[in-house]
Formats: sequence, C-alpha cells, structure tokens
Amino acid sequence: MRLSQRRQMQTQRGVVLLLALIMLVAMTLAGVVMYRQIGTGLIIARNLSFKRTATIAADRGIEAARTWLVAQSAATLELGSVPAGYYPGWCNTSLNVNNIPDADNDGNPDNCGATPAPSTFDPLTYNWANSAVATSDDGAGNEVRYVIHRLCQTSGAINAAGQQCVTIGSVLAGGSHGAGSYGTQALSNTFQPYFRVTSRVFGPTNTVVYTQVVMY
Repeated sequence: MRLSQRRQMQTQRGVVLLLALIMLVAMTLAGVVMYRQIGTGLIIARNLSFKRTATIAADRGIEAARTWLVAQSAATLELGSVPAGYYPGWCNTSLNVNNIPDADNDGNPDNCGATPAPSTFDPLTYNWANSAVATSDDGAGNEVRYVIHRLCQTSGAINAAGQQCVTIGSVLAGGSHGAGSYGTQALSNTFQPYFRVTSRVFGPTNTVVYTQVVMY
C-alpha cells in the first residue's frame, strides 16, 4: 500500500469518528428532551388526579355542614360558633367572646350592609383555623374544613327590626288560580333563611380546592 493511500484511510477514519460523536451527542440531547416531556406529562396527570380527588372530598364538608344545621334550633342559629364554623351574617369572619360578629370591636354586631363592611369573607384570604374540621384525613391525604354563613346582614332573629335575610317562604293559599282547589286548608307558611356553605380541601402537593353551595 502506498503512503498516500494510507494517509487517505486515516483521514476517513477520523471523519467517521467525528460523525459518530456528533450523532451520539444529538441522540443524548433527544433522550433528555423526551425524558423531560414525559416527566412533565406525568406531573400534570398527577396534579389533575389530586385535584379531582380533592374536589370529590369537598362533599364531606358540605354534608357535615348540612348535618350540623339540621340538628340546630332557630335560636341557636341566631348566634355564631367558631368550633362549629358557623357565622350568622354573610360577611362575618370573626366572633367576639359573646359569639357575636364584631370585627371592628365597636360593641355593635357587624352589619354586612355597611360600607365598607366591618369584615368580608373571602375563601382565599380567610383564616381557616376558624372553621370546622369534617375530616383531618379522608384516606387520600385530604383535610376537609368548612364554614357556614347565614345569609343575613346581622346576627339575631331573622324577623328582628332592620334585619335583612335571603329567605325562602310560601304564601298562604288553598289552591291555584283558575284550577281545582286542593282543599280548604292553607299551605303551611315556612320562613327561613338560606345558608352558604364553603368547603376547603387541602391535599397532597399543596392541592387546594374550594366548593360553595347554598342550602336552606
């Protein structure tokens, strides 16, 4: 073999080695990108799963609040209760020693119609230590808390002077207009306020879900 041919073969081997190194780097980069994409997809899927589970768990808070409300008398619902997570006005976020909302400590019960209101309920900024615990762990790592607000301006009876409440009621009537009578006895008159229940679920990876319902 002549010297010129030997030098040409050595040059070709050097080019092949360079191309192999370039391909190896390109394949490594492609593998890293693919791994990151798969990892991001798994994280998104995991977070969606946690959020879905937390949303379902929020029903525990709603049901616990409903059970508590059903067991109370009308007189009990005129005042608040921090352990029960119950507040007699729609804006209330705190109670004084007499279980009356008085956020500005002026000695007068908070009026949710005042401008500006003495206190405003916002689930995102509310101190959830002042709430009731439906469950500290539902088996999936979710803590469920809830608060109940009576949809009235102030504490006290719903028929008190100056009180304003969102209420449900029925009129006294024996039958519908233009139709056959359903009897001579009038319908029983019900007059009761609506309640807003806010449930918060705090789960794995700092998953937070808020759910609100209105019930009567």
